[in-house]
Amino acid sequence: MTDRASRIEELTIELTRQRSVTETNEEQLITEKVHHFFSQMDYFKDHPEDLFFVPVPNDSWGRKSVMALLRGKKDPDNNNTVVLIGHTDTVGISDYGDLKNYAHLPYELTEKLKERKDALPAEARADLESGNYLFGRGIFDMKAGDAIIMALMEEYEQKLDDFSGNILFAAVCDEEANSAGMRSCVPEMVRLREEHNLNLTAVINTDYMTAEYQGDENKYVYVGTVGKLMPSFYVVGKETHVGEAFKGLDPNQIVSELTRRINLNTEFCDTVEGESTLPPMSLKQQDLKTEYSVQTAKAAHAFYNYATHSQTPDMVMDKMKAVGREAFDAVVTDLNDQYKKYCTLTGRAFEPYPYKAKVLSYGELKAQVIRERGTEVEAKIERAKRKWLYDDTIDERDYALKEVALLQSMRTNQEPVVVVYFTPPYYPHIYVKDETDREKKLLEAVAQAVDTTDSAYKLVYKKFFPYISDLSYTSAPRNGKAIGALKENMPGFGTKYNIPLDDMQDLSLPVVDIGPFGKDSHQFTERLEKTYSFEVAPELVDKTIAGLLKK
Repeated sequence: MTDRASRIEELTIELTRQRSVTETNEEQLITEKVHHFFSQMDYFKDHPEDLFFVPVPNDSWGRKSVMALLRGKKDPDNNNTVVLIGHTDTVGISDYGDLKNYAHLPYELTEKLKERKDALPAEARADLESGNYLFGRGIFDMKAGDAIIMALMEEYEQKLDDFSGNILFAAVCDEEANSAGMRSCVPEMVRLREEHNLNLTAVINTDYMTAEYQGDENKYVYVGTVGKLMPSFYVVGKETHVGEAFKGLDPNQIVSELTRRINLNTEFCDTVEGESTLPPMSLKQQDLKTEYSVQTAKAAHAFYNYATHSQTPDMVMDKMKAVGREAFDAVVTDLNDQYKKYCTLTGRAFEPYPYKAKVLSYGELKAQVIRERGTEVEAKIERAKRKWLYDDTIDERDYALKEVALLQSMRTNQEPVVVVYFTPPYYPHIYVKDETDREKKLLEAVAQAVDTTDSAYKLVYKKFFPYISDLSYTSAPRNGKAIGALKENMPGFGTKYNIPLDDMQDLSLPVVDIGPFGKDSHQFTERLEKTYSFEVAPELVDKTIAGLLKK
């Protein structure tokens, strides 16, 4: 093992040993550890202004990220700057059961698992026995990736007189939850760019990479990243007593039909250059009845994870409104069929349901209610907002739902309706098309890195990092229609939920993910493959940085 690989393993273990479960005070400790690492370097002793914390505004846990700007001395006129990002938080450890005290001790956990290897899944057992994997929470997602960046910056710092260009590293908190760390660091990237006249060339993330299917031996470099929207449905039905079942319209039935039509439906895959997103998947579905009674529910809601490669918020909204109408119509058709059969069984006269499909976007609902009720609408919403914003138990998703429900309750016509809106968060996709100078330079740098790296692994380019990540926040659509559809249809945008949209549009940076390899992220068998992660991936990152820093 090379000195670099040994150092990366050492740092990986050190970072993993510090527990940093997201949305806990532990995140502070890992942030302090990373800051301390850089503060020991001579460069940052001489330039303390280039190493600083970035607090998350109004954060319940007082969390912060670390940013470090390392400026080369070889050619002061070379202002090319590579942005590196990595998250320091992890998911929880409850899945480790009685081994949870070992979850953050990779060497010890790996030995403990050998004692019960027969209980492990076959693939995890084989990897354990190979001796080339280390197990532990966060070692794969993504402490090893952070260690790669830190080790490389340590190397660069030791030869700054021969180093041309700059490195800007953001070690961010909260990636596993709401990306509050990255969202607060983006404005700082813009500030540093302006203050130091930096030419930000591209963003490199070292988040994990894994097999995409059973038996996949490829190792991937992803130029670009997937995006995410959460289309949501607030469905108002017609309540009734269960003893008069055919007099109502159950919103649960419409929501269930929505899930049947949306969930894992490949018609909604977003395919670009032969690469397809995963289809949408349900993340929540429930009715909104708060008590038990024999009255049916009045309203229900659901939201879905919707991955994008090229589809913008306005396009997704149009698709979701269409499926809302289809689901509404299908339920009414089915109810008429069942009611007709029931009338035949009971000898009653059949009269079809009177309901017609009514589907509104949130923006359309708001405009309609304002037309009907005037200025009192905004005043009432503002009063409710002030109350909700001071309640820490109401997160961004609950807030959006509350605003939709309040607005719908003010609608003059309380007949059944489907309201379509977006629930936070929003992650823009970044499609690197080889059109701009920055895109061309990134693609060339990555190609050269891959072509000149000798390894036993098959390296494969792909256009989109397939996992939601902080990469998304270094760019955003500039299309007014797309952004308008987002802002108009995401309740709480700009109040409860904030993203630095203007700064993201201003940065407009191409992105790449070159990460360590492992398996089973977010599972108790989470593990890191050592050879690729400590030797090959760092070389790819190093060479890509070199290509991006060339004048």
